[in-house]
Amino acid sequence: MPTDLACPDCGRTYDAGPDEPWRCDCGHPLEFADRPRPDGPAPDFAELDTRAGLWAFEDFLPVSPEVTLGEGFTPLEEPASANWEENVQFKLEYVFPSGSFKDRGATATLSRAAQLGVETVVEDSSGNAGAAIAQYAARAGIDADVYVPADAKDSKLAAIERVGATPIRVEGTRQDVTDACIEAVESENSAGWYASHAWNPAFFAGTSTFAFEVAAQRDWEVPDAVVTPLGHGTLFLGAYRGFRALKAAGWTDRMPRLLGAQAAGYAPVAEELHGDEAAAGDNAVADGIQILDPARKDQILAAIDATDGDAIALDSDSVAEALDGLHRGGFYTEPTCAVAPAALAEFRERGVLDEGDEVVVPLTGSGLKS
Repeated sequence: MPTDLACPDCGRTYDAGPDEPWRCDCGHPLEFADRPRPDGPAPDFAELDTRAGLWAFEDFLPVSPEVTLGEGFTPLEEPASANWEENVQFKLEYVFPSGSFKDRGATATLSRAAQLGVETVVEDSSGNAGAAIAQYAARAGIDADVYVPADAKDSKLAAIERVGATPIRVEGTRQDVTDACIEAVESENSAGWYASHAWNPAFFAGTSTFAFEVAAQRDWEVPDAVVTPLGHGTLFLGAYRGFRALKAAGWTDRMPRLLGAQAAGYAPVAEELHGDEAAAGDNAVADGIQILDPARKDQILAAIDATDGDAIALDSDSVAEALDGLHRGGFYTEPTCAVAPAALAEFRERGVLDEGDEVVVPLTGSGLKS
């Protein structure tokens, strides 16, 4: 049976079903009422069925693998280029079926949709999440409408259209896109089930598998820190939840510091932590994280506090320089994901991270979609 939903803020609960709400009546994001956890010690890596992809960790997940393309266990590699410092590993999240880490959330979200008997899913996205939802909806045989900015990149629109989903262009800001999507979902003739990467708890269950894989690939040794791009926080919070679940299960003995990389001019978390000046500027390069009002900002701040983490804002020049270094090192990524390696260098420079700290950085999106 699909897991029911609950509000961690007011305690209200909701029965699972195709008409379940996408957020609590109090306005807070919903979570799964039950969070499974495996019994027993962590397995040796050879005991994991990596043929199941990220679903090798199904015992941690409140969703069953109804809709999958074999996604997961992306490579964890040390950069060979002299452009990068020591004690860093890149996790190559851009090798997923749709070309980004968003497949982690999409496989879990569409699996839940299939469990619930949903006929149409609706999502709003600047590109990668929409492409992932569209692709997994096609795999599930579920219709998908994806609200996108009017100036969305042609490569990402093609990824949505060619699997049979319908892109709906919206003029204005990224927030205008979300507002139009929510209006359609909440209308009298609802457009469908809101498969939001910012709101839907299944998406975060999926992205938590990033942490499971990192820990397993490192023989259950947690890195000192993880640096991720930070927009709505889908990977940042997924990593937090995954590492927290591993520690609670006794599979690891500590949490890594979680460090977020935001785009200057679109950095509400960095602004909250360090003031207006720290978030000021402009970054047109990292277009995938241009989010001014993340739905789970309070949870992001709580995760930073719980892990002695941080978040900073990066300008276009530093991200463009990091992107060039990635490409020259053999990592063909899209621009947005270069914000995390750029932030790693800045965190080292500021003394937030010591030179000897071991750090994992996800490379989140493919350059083929640029």
